[in-house]
Amino acid sequence: MSAGLMNLVWYVLIGLCAGWLAGQIMGSKSYGVVGNLVVGVIGACIGGLLCSVVNFLTTGILGSLVSATLGSIALLWALKTFKR
Repeated sequence: MSAGLMNLVWYVLIGLCAGWLAGQIMGSKSYGVVGNLVVGVIGACIGGLLCSVVNFLTTGILGSLVSATLGSIALLWALKTFKR
């Protein structure tokens, strides 16, 4: 398996876990596997951006998971806020 494909697999797995974790923390209903993946991947982008703005270094799988989960929580919070 090439390095690029392996990175993509890890990105998807971390996004899926982050979306699920954020849903559990925020008390949101489950969006299903695809919905959690989308929330997690978008949250990973948001989390990466937020962590770079505050100069918080996230390295490794655990750091990526924390960053993606924080971004996913921010995304779910925004979705709840604007849904009302």
